[in-house]
Amino acid sequence: MNKRKKIVIFGGGTGGVFASYELRKLLGKEHQITLIEKNSNYAFPSSFLWLMIGERKPEEIVSPLTKMLPKGIEPVFGEIRSIDLKNREVEVNSNKISGDYLIVALGAELMKEPFGLKNYHTFYTYEGSIKLRDALEKFKGGTVGIVVASSPYKCPGAPHEGAMLLDAYFKKRGIREKTEIHLFTPESQPLPAAGQVLGEAVQKLLEWKGIKFHPLYKPIKFGPGENEISFEGKGNVKLDLLILIPPHQGSHIVKVSGLSGQGDWIPVNRQTLETQYENIYAIGDAASVTLPGKWKSDLPLSLPKAGVFAHTGAKAAARRIAAAVGGETPTETMQGEGYCMLEMGNGIAGFAYGNFYGEPSPEVNLKTPGKFWHYGKALFEKWWLSPPGLRRFILGEMIEIGSKMAGIPSAV
Repeated sequence: MNKRKKIVIFGGGTGGVFASYELRKLLGKEHQITLIEKNSNYAFPSSFLWLMIGERKPEEIVSPLTKMLPKGIEPVFGEIRSIDLKNREVEVNSNKISGDYLIVALGAELMKEPFGLKNYHTFYTYEGSIKLRDALEKFKGGTVGIVVASSPYKCPGAPHEGAMLLDAYFKKRGIREKTEIHLFTPESQPLPAAGQVLGEAVQKLLEWKGIKFHPLYKPIKFGPGENEISFEGKGNVKLDLLILIPPHQGSHIVKVSGLSGQGDWIPVNRQTLETQYENIYAIGDAASVTLPGKWKSDLPLSLPKAGVFAHTGAKAAARRIAAAVGGETPTETMQGEGYCMLEMGNGIAGFAYGNFYGEPSPEVNLKTPGKFWHYGKALFEKWWLSPPGLRRFILGEMIEIGSKMAGIPSAV
């Protein structure tokens, strides 16, 4: 029970950082916690949309990862070259690192050159949001299309947020009357994994803002003209400005290792986050969690690839590992409660909250939009990017108080 243990976390995104905090809090200093990440700087994905419309400067949403990690975490920066599942060993920077427990939090990767496109606009990357910001500043009006290439994809509320933020942005610039905003998706409704009630509520918000929503539009080809798209069974559409959510795929090294089986995502127990391999957990976007309910389809629903579930999954996995290290039987599980703040522009946001594990379908509702939710999201951004210390503690206490006032679980 007192033997020194080594825990290795793959990935320094939301799930990996949260797991490092929870493990360091629960385990004694004699236990080694290593976090492997290829990027030394962390850019906060939830702020990419604000960056797109000029409400954030690039440097405001970036922090060195070493400043975000708690004391006692050993960061290793480099590309993972191989994963030995049997021995729980990973090769990085020509060195081999082994662990008694592994947490895989490598997230999802965006497909390179989707549909043969080498240059396209997107708000799903830090660099893409900066490039799109510059394009929007020059935009004089026309037809704008946000196109979801395939499902699943990260942060399923982001395309709808992006459309509503663009509505407010174009109004502010005085060109909304000269601009059409369209949202195309192969899905049957907005946020299908959240259930029918939320999907219908979000669709009404889009309609209220004059945003044309096109469900069941699956892109199959781009071109021959610039920003011309062919949709399966729907014909062609021409746009003046294309904003693409490219296809997502699992980490290449995860697939090569065999951890994800024949697919892109790592199958896990939806309550424990355990993989089929002993003492190896997968959390966040890298994991595949099948939901018990179904809606409008015979196909099973999957838990959204959202930051809130990277957080709750990290907490559950870390607490299970800490219990096992301490000689106890792990009992912590990840519950299905989740939430999402939907930015609507002009400092207003909606808040969706509910049980994604609900049966026969998820039970998620949208609370009345208002400034409170927008301020909450902005506060969480400041907390997340703050280094450990007094400021982070104070911001965390403010979030705790706000969460209790709103009657929801704390985000921290």
